[in-house]
Amino acid sequence: MSRTRTFVAVDVSDGVRSRAARLITHLRSEIKVSWVAPANMHITLKFLGDQTDEAVAAICRAVQEGAAAVDPFEFTCQGAGAFPDIRRPRTLWVGVTEGLEEFRQLHAAVDAALARQRFPQDRQQFRPHLTIGRVRAAGPQAQSLGEALNAYQDFDAGSTVVDEVIVYASELAPSGPTYEVLARAPLGA
Repeated sequence: MSRTRTFVAVDVSDGVRSRAARLITHLRSEIKVSWVAPANMHITLKFLGDQTDEAVAAICRAVQEGAAAVDPFEFTCQGAGAFPDIRRPRTLWVGVTEGLEEFRQLHAAVDAALARQRFPQDRQQFRPHLTIGRVRAAGPQAQSLGEALNAYQDFDAGSTVVDEVIVYASELAPSGPTYEVLARAPLGA
């Protein structure tokens, strides 16, 4: 039985991708970081992992339902940071400022619709962010990269209008992941 690595996300505008790519250029260093290709930048609402074809169909239906419950909105990507924190950076990101509450409403609607299809609900508060890189090596170099992020607290990547949610299939490869759109769910439909 085939399985599809699946996640639900919101795309960002080309302008946001371009500005985030410029930030990556400024942050590049000797440390081992897997930088996200601009074409692959998105804001993940929910990662669902490997799913059967039947489960993917249920995911697509649930995402349609959840997205329909929320009106289109605009958000701004601003500021840079790291998870779990800048002293121990593992995931480098650009944050979401304006539109934060709308993003949380969208996540809650999609998460609830998926829960009705028996997918586990998220237990942690949703923190929308645009991942720009993943740190492969811990230690002093990683910490210095985290500290460099402090210089970009006012970084403004621009805005995006959210009018749809996308269900993606992800295939991992040594050269980086490739994504395929499985379904598009319009907001407020």
